Amino acid sequence: MATLSCQFHLAIHRLPCNARVRPSFSCSVQPSQSNIKVVINGAAKEIGRAAVIAVTKARGMEVAGAVDSYCVGEDIGKVCDMEEPLEIPIVNDLTMVLGSISQSKETGVVVDFTKPSAVYDNVKQATAFGLRSVVYVPRITVDTISALSAFCEKASMGCLVAPTLSIGSILLQQAAISASFHYNNVEIVESRAHATDLPSPDAIQIANNLSNLGQIYNREDLSTDVSARGQVLGEDGVRVHSMVLPGLPSSTTVYFSGPGEVYTIKHDITDVQCLMPGLLLAIRKVARLK
Repeated sequence: MATLSCQFHLAIHRLPCNARVRPSFSCSVQPSQSNIKVVINGAAKEIGRAAVIAVTKARGMEVAGAVDSYCVGEDIGKVCDMEEPLEIPIVNDLTMVLGSISQSKETGVVVDFTKPSAVYDNVKQATAFGLRSVVYVPRITVDTISALSAFCEKASMGCLVAPTLSIGSILLQQAAISASFHYNNVEIVESRAHATDLPSPDAIQIANNLSNLGQIYNREDLSTDVSARGQVLGEDGVRVHSMVLPGLPSSTTVYFSGPGEVYTIKHDITDVQCLMPGLLLAIRKVARLK
């Protein structure tokens, strides 16, 4: 694919008074920047379907493969209720998709929405075929992340493991870190419509961020004997209260308090679409990551 670029040159010479000045044009053909070819692993999931639509609409990238163990053989465009099929069938063999993408000279990225036990092997396969990886898998272990880091560093291939793809969630964490230097009391309250692991990964991440700053919070109320006071994470007194009720939005609130004031930071997630700007940002980032 190429783009046509034209340059306009106006040359004026000493001509007779009746002569007209005619502009001259010169055109050259230049290769356009190639698209990032994106493979969605876990494409039939809700977040996978949203990712397919987001990548299709995004500038500079295209869906090049859809992998899942569900809806195998069906066109991913139809599965995503798009107006037109993408002519990309869902397959359950990641290796087959990677093999076809590796034949292209364009940059390839695999987005992994699978499960913790499969992440390492998936990234290893993608790296072997020269593709980078964006991993968004809840409850991935620290050992897996360390193994991925060592493997990708040895292979000189970028891999981005995202604890969250929500830009709002990241902004909340940054705001909480900034506030922690000014307040000595903090508690985290979260709500979820459904939850299997509590506290949630988001709440744990915030608590860990605050604990790593070397401060002790809630000095006047460090007792953990009363269950209703929530769960203390770490040794720095950061409590988390988790509420699970059907119909509740996914919400995280951090309360800070000081003499005469309460500072509240809150973030609500109402739809998986909120993760898509962060996903597109991650894909573009990992494409340049060494």
